[in-house]
Amino acid sequence: MADLSTLARPYAKAAFDYANENGIVNEWEDFLFVASTIVNDKSFHTLLDNPAVSAEHKSAALTDLYDAQVASASDSAFKQLLGATHGRSEQIHNSSVSYPKVSTALNNFVNQLAEQERLALLPEVYKHYRRHKAISLKQLDAYVTTAYPLTDEQREMLQTRLAASLNASVVIHETVDSSLLAGATIKVGDKVIDDSMRGKLKQLKTQLTA
Repeated sequence: MADLSTLARPYAKAAFDYANENGIVNEWEDFLFVASTIVNDKSFHTLLDNPAVSAEHKSAALTDLYDAQVASASDSAFKQLLGATHGRSEQIHNSSVSYPKVSTALNNFVNQLAEQERLALLPEVYKHYRRHKAISLKQLDAYVTTAYPLTDEQREMLQTRLAASLNASVVIHETVDSSLLAGATIKVGDKVIDDSMRGKLKQLKTQLTA
């Protein structure tokens, strides 16, 4: 049988894709964190392992607990834990911050896990969800030096190609250096791409004198 991490991956991806498309990434992340904490509790684990308890009851127990402890007006340990764990300043410094109740889509997601006896995967689903979020927010700086200023079309094309190649959001920082003659040099992190005419002439000279 596949390990828990492998089983959790498709659920995490489906959850993140939906949340990202609908602009509710933080809302789902908050729920998955709390749900993971609940599922890891020994008493709740006993409930999950009980074959006499229906899938509907298991999922309802989880979502009802979230609504009661998090999506309520009163302060709770779960609220404080959420703010401290996810590091959002408004949650850390404002204990009265409000959280929405479990949405229909989120409730359907939990029901699906329960029906497939996969609620125990929630801690792993949460980990993979967080990984998807981190990747989606990844942003890299590209330092581009060209012989002549880039046109809007060139800049857009370069940004698109770099983003696809690096699998990240790319911010371009431009510098003009006429000594390059033509072409460009691109530096991203420790990686340097020299596609300038000066660089090519230097490379040719090295090859001829080798």
